[in-house]
Amino acid sequence: MEVQVLGAHLAESKGARLTSLLIDGVLAVDAGGVTSALSLPEQKKIETVLLTHHHFDHTRDLVTLAANTGYYWRKQLTVYALRYTLDIVTDCLLGGKMYTNFFEYPDKEKPTVILEAIEPYSRKAIAGYDVLAVEVKHSAPTVGYQITSPDGKSLFCTGDTTVGVSDCWQHISPQLLITEVAGPDQYEDWLKKAGHLCPRLLKEELIQFRQLKGYLPRIIVIHIGNPYEQEIKEEVTQVAQELDADISLGYEDMRVTL
Repeated sequence: MEVQVLGAHLAESKGARLTSLLIDGVLAVDAGGVTSALSLPEQKKIETVLLTHHHFDHTRDLVTLAANTGYYWRKQLTVYALRYTLDIVTDCLLGGKMYTNFFEYPDKEKPTVILEAIEPYSRKAIAGYDVLAVEVKHSAPTVGYQITSPDGKSLFCTGDTTVGVSDCWQHISPQLLITEVAGPDQYEDWLKKAGHLCPRLLKEELIQFRQLKGYLPRIIVIHIGNPYEQEIKEEVTQVAQELDADISLGYEDMRVTL
């Protein structure tokens, strides 16, 4: 399993893209920076997207990916998410208010976009992977995904999350954990209110992971608050040392092979 970080940041700027991952070139997890990261031939390989939640920095490039899929390749794109998430994405992004109605283009019998609602805590075969959606804490309804390849390699992506993400640890056993740190410790109170993590809060959740599971997987941090990246890096490095764990910041176009 090859994991590519397409977007690792909270805000888009030159060299920084919005949150999105790509598994083996075919399965996207969130779509903040998919088309801005990939060439057209690379985009053509994607037929499936998993959404953690509806926030714009995780869904924006659904519009451009759907447009390229429908206009250039006449293929279909299947989007999996909570029903709540799909309803918002349908109304705001894909249903014709802002751009083409991708549920009717090129025709209703074979639309560009197909929506599939997922239920938390139920496994589903998606794009050749075993996928388990697990509810996580955030300011909006959100699920993380444990994705397991046919050869048993697995990762868990929390999406945006905050204090209490440890409630989901009992359901997962990944080799790689991809999670978030949106700001440094000095903004801990604000981050909690906004539904995010700082390094100190992440440490508390990881301690609970180790106590429950008996190990810590490799951990990659994304959804990084751009102006505070150096401070976040220093604090995450300190957490890694204190926990004797493999924790690092993700970056655009980072590739990890499991």
